[in-house]
Amino acid sequence: MTQLHHAFTLFLSLLVEAFPFLLLGVSLSSALLLFIDEGKLIASIPKNPLLGAIAGSCIGFLFPVCECGNVPVARRFLLQGLPNSAAIGFLLAAPTINPIVIWSTWLAFRGQPEIVFYRILFSLIIAIAIGWIFSVQKDPRPMLQPLLAKRIMILSRQPRFARSRKKEPNLKESMLLQSGTFLLGADKGPMRLDETSAGTLSLTSDQSSVMNGRLKLFLENVTQELRELGGMLILGSAIAACLQVFVPREIVLSLGQGSISSILAMMLLAAIVSICSTVDAFFALSFASTFTTSSLLAFLVFGPMIDIKAVGLMLSIFQPRMIVYLFALAGQLTFILAMFHSYFL
Repeated sequence: MTQLHHAFTLFLSLLVEAFPFLLLGVSLSSALLLFIDEGKLIASIPKNPLLGAIAGSCIGFLFPVCECGNVPVARRFLLQGLPNSAAIGFLLAAPTINPIVIWSTWLAFRGQPEIVFYRILFSLIIAIAIGWIFSVQKDPRPMLQPLLAKRIMILSRQPRFARSRKKEPNLKESMLLQSGTFLLGADKGPMRLDETSAGTLSLTSDQSSVMNGRLKLFLENVTQELRELGGMLILGSAIAACLQVFVPREIVLSLGQGSISSILAMMLLAAIVSICSTVDAFFALSFASTFTTSSLLAFLVFGPMIDIKAVGLMLSIFQPRMIVYLFALAGQLTFILAMFHSYFL
């Protein structure tokens, strides 16, 4: 009973400490759904493979979404004909390179600011490198699921950003943050925003209906994301608490002290737990006393890029072999950078 009480106390402490950051991230991502002009944003990304990879990797500052929200954005990038490097760079970097994750990591490791710096640096290096590698494949369609590849082929024959809205001139679609979630069911399609809700009609529109429309869309998206991501946070916090209390400390210490074993163990844990990048720093903090700093960095870098939840989302876009390549490249580069940090930094 003492162990159960200790585990429950640790579970609640992790949950209470991390939930405000999850709520803040979800709220910002929902607000961006209403106020960001995706057409202008996408048009500003360079076509050059290297510059596209850099721009795609850094654009997460404008879209503070975790690994649940980055896949629809990357899909939209591919549909708009942007370079593979930009889409894949965003896919891998966005869950880490955004202000909410950086802030939460700094608060969790405020006594070790180098962890924040190296998390950002290593994530950017990996995302840019992999994006640049995949830029060799000029045509993205062989990497994609057949239906998405067919959609890209159709859109490639039309003027860029052209969309027919004759039937519904007062509606626009945003694919950057789609409705529907991975755990709660199939994609419901893009959110349809009434122009009055987006605030783009004339000032003669009824202001109360404008605000009500915005508030309704905002609350719907917040609710959808919190239902899924909140469940992942609870599961991750429970796993962390159980590992800390019920697993013999000798086993944890033996894994955490070796340079190689600790890095591999934390990378495996990151893939299995699938905790949201908005709050994973607090999860990793619970292992700070037993695992090396390099292994904590491996967890914080590899987890947001590749985890079980992300794989399910990626399969809606990419062919399985493409995901295997992403797994392999991200895992190897994370291990190499973590080992470099362990021995030289």
